[in-house]
Amino acid sequence: MKIEKKAYAKINLGLDVTGKRADGYHIVKMIMQNVDIFDSLTFEDNEDGEIRLTASSEKIPTDDSNLICKVAKQLQQEYQVKKGVNINLIKRIPVAAGMAGGSTDGAATYLALNELWHLGLTKEKLCEHAVKLGADIPYCIIGGTALAEGIGEELTTISDMPECKIVIAKPDIDVSTGWVYKELDSKEIEKHPDIDGVRAAIEAGDLTRMCELIENVLEPVTASKYSEISKIEKIMENNGAIRAFMTGSGPTVFGIFDDPGKAGIAFDAVKRSALAPQLFLSGPINPNA
Repeated sequence: MKIEKKAYAKINLGLDVTGKRADGYHIVKMIMQNVDIFDSLTFEDNEDGEIRLTASSEKIPTDDSNLICKVAKQLQQEYQVKKGVNINLIKRIPVAAGMAGGSTDGAATYLALNELWHLGLTKEKLCEHAVKLGADIPYCIIGGTALAEGIGEELTTISDMPECKIVIAKPDIDVSTGWVYKELDSKEIEKHPDIDGVRAAIEAGDLTRMCELIENVLEPVTASKYSEISKIEKIMENNGAIRAFMTGSGPTVFGIFDDPGKAGIAFDAVKRSALAPQLFLSGPINPNA
């Protein structure tokens, strides 16, 4: 039996950090949104009990360090599954980009193996397993537009993001999430985003108001080290973006447009700048719709 899954990337429509737990995890409040950029995964069960992963890029580890393999082993052991699985990953989501590329592949693995191995688990149960391996994986299992709290695992589904076009640009730099949070902890956050206001604007279908309120408390940290972030944002906003922001801990920047023509112009302008080798013209998506 073979199962195919699309693993969608995410962006943050606002990200706040409100505290830190004793175990080192940060307490967050943020709105997560899937975008129409995805990795493709195929899963085929085998009889020898082995977990095998192949990938389209040599940069992707295919051993037990990969989250896909960790998920498969966790489920195999937890539910005493005798069968194994052969998994192939076609990678499109930029790596180390703040777009949950690894987490969404892990989420797709939970969903696929639940079907392939006939485990009969609810999404809620899968999320209970998932949070043990990564705080973003539960959101990637649920998908769509969601408020995430706690360490990211407390999820509330909200109305779909208003229709728009999104230009997504990944500079040729990799950012350590650990470094970003360490820097954040070293100083006081000057401005906390109005996440409730962003949610209200989304539920009212008010794209402009949503963009006015979006802030990411991690952006000042990452942007202070990498000037490419603010340069890309300015190019997008000078070419018609309502606003442009950094997602997650970065360095990826996304611009929101209410006009497809403007989005295309901004895409071309960022491309000419050569600031972001990985560039996408996308939009919000609800995989559950």
